[in-house]
Amino acid sequence: MPIKTVEFDHPLSGNSCSTGQAWARLPPAQSQAQQHQTAQRIKALLHERNAALVAHYYVDGALQDLARETGGCVGDSLEMARFGAEHPAATLVVAGVRFMGETAKILSPEKTVLMPDDDASCSLDLGCPADAFSQFCDAHPDRTVVVYANTSAAVKARADWVVTSSVGQDIVAALHARGEKILWAPDRHLGSHIQRETGADMLLWQGSCVVHDEFKAEELQALADAHPEAAILVHPESPAAVTALADVVGSTTQLIAAVGKLSTDTFIVATDQGILHAMRLRHPDKTFLAAPTAGTGGSCKSCAFCPWMAMNSLQGVEQALLHGQRSIELDPALGRAARKPIQRMLDFAAARSQNVRASGEMALDAALFHQFGPA
Repeated sequence: MPIKTVEFDHPLSGNSCSTGQAWARLPPAQSQAQQHQTAQRIKALLHERNAALVAHYYVDGALQDLARETGGCVGDSLEMARFGAEHPAATLVVAGVRFMGETAKILSPEKTVLMPDDDASCSLDLGCPADAFSQFCDAHPDRTVVVYANTSAAVKARADWVVTSSVGQDIVAALHARGEKILWAPDRHLGSHIQRETGADMLLWQGSCVVHDEFKAEELQALADAHPEAAILVHPESPAAVTALADVVGSTTQLIAAVGKLSTDTFIVATDQGILHAMRLRHPDKTFLAAPTAGTGGSCKSCAFCPWMAMNSLQGVEQALLHGQRSIELDPALGRAARKPIQRMLDFAAARSQNVRASGEMALDAALFHQFGPA
């Protein structure tokens, strides 16, 4: 299989950064006929193994389609976490990256959790080692630790809250309203965006996503000038100069929803191009343009495709189900520790969805009470 070397931000401490290197491999290509045959075999295996396929919006469209067709889930990190915990299947196949598989195992320790490729990682996870992050937290004991879902189980276990991009801003706003100071990790762009929106006192770990960090404001403005009718949709992991040009800044699910809410028929999309599959399925009559990145071809880190999400394949799903390999194993004690801040997020999101209070304060109190007694 072809191997690609990927450079990523590797913070040396909370406020300084170096460059790390990792690798990703691309699975062998399949023809449409081969994909169909593999998908049919997977459908039978999912039934035989009492398994469900959970896929992220950034993986190949064939995997997204198969998850939908078999009663699985296609979603962002929060939706995937909810689905896996609530679904009765004994086995979950998580088409995404390793931290997503770990989250599924944390929330469903009794289930078998398989990955199409368990080497599929994430620059945010790689750039936030648990030991260095723990030292950073220890140096700032007065701060509430809030970590993004794109982190290892060990980092989650060190946190007070785990958040996704769909609920992170609301949770930080609620904590800020209570007078709490925040230690945030790992994505500096998402953290800075939330800091600007909420006014919270936030100390940021200096990680970044190799996909979103490459979007460039100058090139985005040029594309917008060429398509003045287009709405600009941006994921908040992007640099501030890019989000400043956006009509909508939001998580993958929020950006997909925005396509149906806005009146325009043309959209410039600044996130992983895997999302375009879901957008085109829902709105085949609309036009979607990928936002430009810092480079092209061999000169770009990602070309707006996560190299680790690209490691997921139909062949990988089939092999995982056939042999029960590539399973996620976690120390039970670590899993229990990591579950607490994840469950806080899920409880907050559930309370918020019931519209208990627009400010989020009651949702915050409900999450704290449910997990740990009165706040």
